[in-house]
Amino acid sequence: MKKSILLAMLAGFASLAAHAGEYDISVDRVQIDTGDFVKEGIGYNGASPGPILRFKEGEEVTINVTNNLDEMTSIHWHGLILPFEQDGVPGISFPGIKPGETFTYKFPIVQAGTYWFHSHSGFQEPNGAYGAIVIEPEGREPFRYDRDYVVQLTDKHPHSGDRIMRNLKMSADYYNRQQQTVGDFFAESGEKGVMATLKDRMMWGDMRMMKADIEDVQGFTALINGKGPDQNWTGLFEPGERIRLRFINSSAMTYFDIRIPGLEMTVVQADGNNVQPVNVDEFRIGVAETYDVIVRIRDEKAYTIFAESMGRSGFARATLATEAGMTAEVPEMREAPVLTMADMAGHMDHGSMDHGAMNHGDMESMDHSKMEGMDHSMMSGMDHSDMGMSSDSFYASGSGLMPQAANGGKFLSYADLKAQNPLYEDREPTREIEMRLTGNMERYEWSINGVKYEDADPVVLQYGERVRFKFVNETMMTHPMHLHGMWSILDVGADKWNPIKHVISVAPATTVYMETEVDAPGQWAFHCHLSYHAASGMFRKIVVEGGPEGTVAQGESDGQQGGES
Repeated sequence: MKKSILLAMLAGFASLAAHAGEYDISVDRVQIDTGDFVKEGIGYNGASPGPILRFKEGEEVTINVTNNLDEMTSIHWHGLILPFEQDGVPGISFPGIKPGETFTYKFPIVQAGTYWFHSHSGFQEPNGAYGAIVIEPEGREPFRYDRDYVVQLTDKHPHSGDRIMRNLKMSADYYNRQQQTVGDFFAESGEKGVMATLKDRMMWGDMRMMKADIEDVQGFTALINGKGPDQNWTGLFEPGERIRLRFINSSAMTYFDIRIPGLEMTVVQADGNNVQPVNVDEFRIGVAETYDVIVRIRDEKAYTIFAESMGRSGFARATLATEAGMTAEVPEMREAPVLTMADMAGHMDHGSMDHGAMNHGDMESMDHSKMEGMDHSMMSGMDHSDMGMSSDSFYASGSGLMPQAANGGKFLSYADLKAQNPLYEDREPTREIEMRLTGNMERYEWSINGVKYEDADPVVLQYGERVRFKFVNETMMTHPMHLHGMWSILDVGADKWNPIKHVISVAPATTVYMETEVDAPGQWAFHCHLSYHAASGMFRKIVVEGGPEGTVAQGESDGQQGGES
């Protein structure tokens, strides 16, 4: 029995890697069993999620991708720094991979850390086409650990990506299962009075919004490493070991709040880059972000990895244990949050700092008739930086979205992230580019600066620039913004110690700054990583002119971006 298992494992490894530095990946139709439902999806090497690709910093890799589908496909190497022709975005970096065709990617590995890969064609990624990447550094890690696990999250929905998009276009609230009821109205009236509650409901109605507009798509089963909560993925350990957990959020639409009740987590990496260690009890991981944490377990108990969706509409669960089959208590999900007037005002809570921005009482005294007809672009024209809003905090004081750790523990914020070692020399940006994140929830349209991707000109950068991007979120949704091919230096006020990321999460009604060293010639994608937002237009092509290879041709500006993320 043991011999047959060993032979099967060896065969699996052989199918993945022909020899060191060379990998074979097939794109296949697969069956996905979530424990709640079984559906047809798309995977790699016959499974979803696909294999964990393990690279070494400094090596050159060759990856042969064979398309066994009856449609075009692609693979994007999320967060990897590589030549733009190898980035895997149809219509921007290459044409795509035709049915029956094998495309060979070749690129150097110039970094270390935790990343992931996924399709950039249609809705193949939400349908299951994703996997993990672990890159071993050339030198020693600045932290110790004895055991290492990938913890890859996703939100698997019984509907296909195409069907979800059609339903959202038909009714943006199609998948909102937490709409307020008549019972909620009476309960709130008992607390605040009938007139105050009625006024509040009328104002939200005038804005064509609901307090529950936090998650676009509910009704999913959350998975960890392809396993639903009842299937309980389990990672084994020996008492006293330090365990490295590589969290990857490969969801289509879902932010997760992650905790391991009874254990403190030490965050050591964000988006593949080392950060100065910070101890937390809970952290929020945006769509497409990665966080590496270390936990030390001294006893022989089991512990639950618990990941609640930001809107509390679902959760993922896994277990750390000394023996297979052990379980720990699974916490109850906390109460679903709702948007508040603080979210509308966007007043950020900076502790002792008083920016004089509006509070909830100010909002109640406003002339609400002036807000009539507002939609998700209601903040248009406002300079949120004047309202005390920046990237050093997530959400507004009094916000329904303000992360609160269970039992009053420490919740990670962007302000806690400091680079372990500066990647770039700290210098003044050469110019600033404003990107207003705009949209209309009622029509389910998303855009940048009020223009959808298909109607927008590319953003042209010059090689050698240091560009400061100003994200102004004029919507009431949180957007994880992803720049391909170049690092995003998140401004948390730490100067040269600002963290280096590949996804920047921008909360509702806030302004966030990031800087980019423009050091990668070519054509790149820049988009919201919420699948159905990118597909609806919150997407841009970036063209970097100049550089060692000379000016890169701009190409066709109306090419299809080939996917949602």
